[in-house]
Amino acid sequence: MRHALLFSVFVIASCGLAYELIAGALASYLLGDSVMQFSTVIGTYLFAMGAGSWLSKYITRDLIGRFIQIELLVGLLGGFSAIGLFLVFTWLTGPFKLLLYLAVFGVGVLVGLEIPLVMRILKRDLDFKDLVSQVLTFDYLGALVVSILFPLVLAPHLGMVRTGLLFGLLNVGVALWALHLFRAQLPARRWLALQSWSVFALLVAGFAGAGQLTSMAEAHLYADDIIHTETTPYQRIVVTRWHDDLRLFLNNNLQFSSHDEYRYHEALVHPGLASLPAARRVLVLGGGDGLAVREILKYPAIEKVTLVDLDPAMTHLFSTAPALTALNENALKSPRVEVINADALQWLENSHDYFDFIVVDFPDPSNFAIGKLYTAAFYRLLEKRLSANGLLVVQSTSPLYARQSFWCVVATLEDVGLKTAPYHALVPSFGEWGFIIAGRQEFVPAPVDRQKTRFLTPETQPALFTFPADMERLPAEVNRLNNQVLVRYFEAEWRKVIR
Repeated sequence: MRHALLFSVFVIASCGLAYELIAGALASYLLGDSVMQFSTVIGTYLFAMGAGSWLSKYITRDLIGRFIQIELLVGLLGGFSAIGLFLVFTWLTGPFKLLLYLAVFGVGVLVGLEIPLVMRILKRDLDFKDLVSQVLTFDYLGALVVSILFPLVLAPHLGMVRTGLLFGLLNVGVALWALHLFRAQLPARRWLALQSWSVFALLVAGFAGAGQLTSMAEAHLYADDIIHTETTPYQRIVVTRWHDDLRLFLNNNLQFSSHDEYRYHEALVHPGLASLPAARRVLVLGGGDGLAVREILKYPAIEKVTLVDLDPAMTHLFSTAPALTALNENALKSPRVEVINADALQWLENSHDYFDFIVVDFPDPSNFAIGKLYTAAFYRLLEKRLSANGLLVVQSTSPLYARQSFWCVVATLEDVGLKTAPYHALVPSFGEWGFIIAGRQEFVPAPVDRQKTRFLTPETQPALFTFPADMERLPAEVNRLNNQVLVRYFEAEWRKVIR
């Protein structure tokens, strides 16, 4: 019996950490700024556990029965927390944060009640020294196992919703196991059994219908028909279609609309590459959709394009889905293209190749994980990989809506000794968007080839490099790894725009 209870400690510790990770990850997916979300979720959860541990002293009768009911409550609230919060976000965006922290606090209090009750039940068989050491050993071991399984197995393969429901079922399994072990000591055993099996049935039904529930929520969240959804270890990928308009969303953020993506990708690639007639080797960082590669391949002199994108699911999707390969003109299958799935920073640190043109097409710096790819340290690595007369171009958010963020990227590139040529273009899906060409010499624009573009022309190209008064340069700090000031600029500026 003692060993069974100790194993229960392992399970409930696993479940408790899983609910914490799910809440933090879900908040990061939906609200952005992963550091802020995880920090506040973990802080709230730990405080709630402390409150639960303090409240446990008021449970004085029928410890085993109360322990079983607490397991059922944890399983019910924790198990349905992910889908519940997702539905709230899609239908009632306003109270999402309040309900998020109420759910985290509620689960934390219940989890805080569990371990003290188990210790009080076990104290009949162990002295205090052995009791504390063994319970805490199994508690920490359970947390370790889940912290490894969650990012590698559970989140990418089951998704947030099914992972929450799975751990809810594990909590109910602990309750049923305790019900069996202590059946002779439970006066209300039948009532507890009815409660246990009822919660078990609810969780099983939720697990079976998780796909439909998630689809229903996402159908409300996205205005158009969803044709592909996928959760990877790195992001949530959603592709929608409305008539002939395909849209890609990563973690609920629009990445492109097929109606006007050509404006963005032409502006990203052609001003820089048109001025490099001797360019032969090109590096693309990010851009797993292959749309920037499509534009690069319009230059016959380019011998090799190396695409480095973190998420293999992205490059696989845009290499195989017919609607998407039609959009990128099968660019990722070109014999001139090599696709590498790796972290761009780590790959650059290990690379010994030189490139005539580098395209940096990362998502906006909405969190510190992406913000590191906009730092001076990262740009120093890029500079080392440029050929003697090479150029790089960086997508740099909106100089209109995130003006200081844009000029922060300019200041950061200049801090590593590069000369910059900022410019902008109107992309209707995003508004006014910014780009920066940088190299060791002053950039001298060359007219784009009108045969290669739908948007850019030699006549309109010079206007891209002129900034009106409301987008002119502002003072901005350099973005460094140890301060990540760009993420703070970005969050503050876009918060004023997006409601």
